[in-house]
Amino acid sequence: MTVRPRLLCSTLLLAAALGAGCAKTDDDYRRDVTRAMHDTLLSGIDGLLSAAHDLQAAAPHPTGRGWDATQDAAAIASTKAAWVRARQSYEHIEGALAPIFPDLDYAIDARYDDYLAEIGPDGDDYLFDDQGVTGLHGVERILYAAQTPAQVIDFESHLQGSRPAAWPATEREAADFRDLLCARLVAGAQAFHDQWTPANIDLDGAFDGLVGLMNEQKEKVNKAATSEEESRYSQRTMADIRDNLDGTRQAYALFGEWLESKSAGGAGEDGPSADEAIRGGFGRLGDLYGAVSGDAIPRPPSTWSSEDPASNTPADLASPFGVLYTGVHQAVDPAVHGSVVERMNRAAALLGFHQVGE
Repeated sequence: MTVRPRLLCSTLLLAAALGAGCAKTDDDYRRDVTRAMHDTLLSGIDGLLSAAHDLQAAAPHPTGRGWDATQDAAAIASTKAAWVRARQSYEHIEGALAPIFPDLDYAIDARYDDYLAEIGPDGDDYLFDDQGVTGLHGVERILYAAQTPAQVIDFESHLQGSRPAAWPATEREAADFRDLLCARLVAGAQAFHDQWTPANIDLDGAFDGLVGLMNEQKEKVNKAATSEEESRYSQRTMADIRDNLDGTRQAYALFGEWLESKSAGGAGEDGPSADEAIRGGFGRLGDLYGAVSGDAIPRPPSTWSSEDPASNTPADLASPFGVLYTGVHQAVDPAVHGSVVERMNRAAALLGFHQVGE
């Protein structure tokens, strides 16, 4: 069939017009990413809520006594397994959710020392209820009391208002652990679930949270040197860091198509280049974390200085902790050109978001 020139020209113009009409705008991307983020992170919130329910249900509830290492061994093991699942679920979603819901994040993820600073000098004199120290680490501190490392116990003994952690010693304490402390965790997870709606999702805040979480990787490693790390009772902080990275990768990927649509900005880098560099940075961090065996961060050398890192010797830096410390700092420092945080800040600018530190 022969197409007349005028008809061909009209057909091409119509196709171009339709193509232009189909081009996605920033508002289109924002709507699509918001919907995808809601659906993607909802699975993590559901995982947190399910694990919190399982944790409460599994907690030992003996009659006439507290917990016993032999008689309650199976129940304690099940409770720990549920706690680990809850922790994994939260660390996967923490980056995007924490800046949007800071109060809920605090209630679920604050450390013992954070709570003591808020409670005041008298501290929390009853650790099994739903007041004072609560959340994932409040549960963890009791659940793993029998295996908490000596250096962590020593660090916390110097905190004003600190109380030693122990398993429930009476029937009442065991009941309160299950019906008050664990129930408070369930309520926090339920609140996340109920409030996680597309209308409540702030994409700017979520992306900023992802950048901030990567920036905080160095703080997480720093605190390990002074026994202040997050999951310090169960010694799972290295697992936390890996889960943070996995969750950040998953949430960041939702912005990929939008970022790739961007031409070069003031920094002279276009969206596709920025996206490739960020994914490469995630990959290098993943390799660094994968080189560490186990769930715990390596113990720092006895000569390690957190106050004056420049004074650490070549032998200190060559230790497993030193290699992790150096690698993390180089990978996430926003002041280092090419670090994943510096690249993510560039991407934020291309997307019209504010940048960490602004």
